[in-house]
Amino acid sequence: MVQPRFGTFSVVAADPARGEWGVAVQSKFISVGAVVPWAEAGVGAVATQAHANVRFGPEGLALLRAGTSAAEVVKQLVASDPQREHRQLAVVDRDGGSAAYTGAKCLEWAGHRTGLGFSCQGNILFAPAVVEAMARSYERTPGDLPERLLAALDAGQREGGDRRGMQSASLLVVRSKGGYDQGSDRWVDLRVDDHPYPIEELRRIFRVYDLTLLEREDPATLLPLAGEVALRTQRSLSVLGYYLGPTNGAWDAKSKAAFAKFISENNFENKARKENAVWPSVLAYLEERAKSELTRRLGTAPVVPGALDRGPGSASGPAPVSGRGSKGKH
Repeated sequence: MVQPRFGTFSVVAADPARGEWGVAVQSKFISVGAVVPWAEAGVGAVATQAHANVRFGPEGLALLRAGTSAAEVVKQLVASDPQREHRQLAVVDRDGGSAAYTGAKCLEWAGHRTGLGFSCQGNILFAPAVVEAMARSYERTPGDLPERLLAALDAGQREGGDRRGMQSASLLVVRSKGGYDQGSDRWVDLRVDDHPYPIEELRRIFRVYDLTLLEREDPATLLPLAGEVALRTQRSLSVLGYYLGPTNGAWDAKSKAAFAKFISENNFENKARKENAVWPSVLAYLEERAKSELTRRLGTAPVVPGALDRGPGSASGPAPVSGRGSKGKH
């Protein structure tokens, strides 16, 4: 019988000040998010990998819930497992304490790096540089836990990541009542189960998820829909087929109606927090969509200055954009 090969790199981390705990992981293994990440708000997070013992997830959270430190959780779980030398485990507790274990029989290269509030680990990696780069990136990246976890994955992949290649990735971040309609603590729970570039795809999905469901932006960054911002918005809406008429920077009734339609069709209602204002992230997304549409129309030709001013009356008028329903429908 061929001995199965298990290779994965992950980061498990906590930000108690923000009330966030989470795990991000990538592997040449299908649906890695179904195995490795475990987390509970106010309790901690666990990553179990290599020849993963999935019982480490619920059992580790139970110990953390009882107030056991990360180091003691790792000690107890490893001691109870006769196959411990094939396991890899990392834990962060409610206070941000971290601990990890890499069994002696995990396939090379295998190892971990722990730091304040986090641990990075992997097996069947190109080199120790993978987890070292992940740790540096996590420590140096500003922002909240999702951004820092994704940055760590990116850094690990740039150093070679899983020696066998890429297949799946997952991002799990919990916070109290952070889930849909405050019905759970699963603030971010995203998986890419099978994809040639799973980290890139995970970032793409996270961005859409962030735009449609999360509230992470500072209201002070809202941009008034006037002047240049209004002009940029209307140009993009025109390209995408939401707005008919000249784009002159005036935020008139047609502009408002077009923007409201765009917000509704893209499930961005939760981002429309102020009358006649737009979130910077939504504006950027709108402009990127418009540029992508122009590139599609023009083939491989570069986007030329003034291209966004081409209205529906041009020979290459905008194609209709299909909506995805209203917020909250699954």
